[in-house]
Amino acid sequence: MLIIDAHSHPDWWGYNRKKMLENMDSYNISAAWMLSLESPRDEFTSVDYPALHPSAYFNPEGAIPFMDCVKYAEANPDRFILGFCPDPRKPEAIDRFEAAIEMYDVRVCGECKFRMMYDAPDALDLFRVSGRYGLPVVLHMQTPIELGVKYPRRHDWFGGDIDTLERVLKKCPDTTFIGHAVAFWAGISGDDFGKGHLYPEGDIVPGGKTLELLRKYPNLYCDISANSGFNALNRDHVFAQEFIDEFQDKVIYARDLFGNQHQEFINTLNLPQKTLEKIFAKNAQGLIAKN
Repeated sequence: MLIIDAHSHPDWWGYNRKKMLENMDSYNISAAWMLSLESPRDEFTSVDYPALHPSAYFNPEGAIPFMDCVKYAEANPDRFILGFCPDPRKPEAIDRFEAAIEMYDVRVCGECKFRMMYDAPDALDLFRVSGRYGLPVVLHMQTPIELGVKYPRRHDWFGGDIDTLERVLKKCPDTTFIGHAVAFWAGISGDDFGKGHLYPEGDIVPGGKTLELLRKYPNLYCDISANSGFNALNRDHVFAQEFIDEFQDKVIYARDLFGNQHQEFINTLNLPQKTLEKIFAKNAQGLIAKN
């Protein structure tokens, strides 16, 4: 069965290209979305630094510049699918984005991880351009998490909350968005425990806003990557099975890590073969088939 990892980064968690390919091969992953992460240095926190290559301290274009992704894709074009999201606050953002699409065949706008509200005009402009090109946008959603320090940041947040996401979906109906990270996944439960917690625990409570948005907006998908996606499904296995059954056309396999826990968990749910094929590859393939 074809497997695509729809959320990865170059030189992430100490994995260079050779090591990443060996890791992908060990878990039968055919291809990976190679996403930039151009958060500026003054938006990094102690949470980010362990995952980043040491060069991130010196990169003027942020944590993981787009050209680092290009190096991977040029070396192994059959294994890596390019993603790029420039900082929307920079005046040249859209010009850079369009140039990257035309020159390097970028297929994804991502990862969008910036300390700004995603319904700000600059962000919306970029999202609409992405929609015109038929590219999905990977959104890192994170409400404030207290870090327990005063500097460099008292708290960590990116993009806004689940209500911000709904405003974006309404204002960009022709753009496809992929929800990711802690605020998005905490919203599957109708309680408030997700506010201020990286990884909420306990059974899922009915009334989650994320579920409401997935049902209401055809342009919203989700990737199950990172500890946030894994924790959301693993905390309530009965819910996980129901969730994947209902949203099997919108759930995308992704890791943002280098272990195999996401794949192993999905395989415990005894899902139909057609559902597995959608989650592991077909949904992702459909989103990057540009118009």
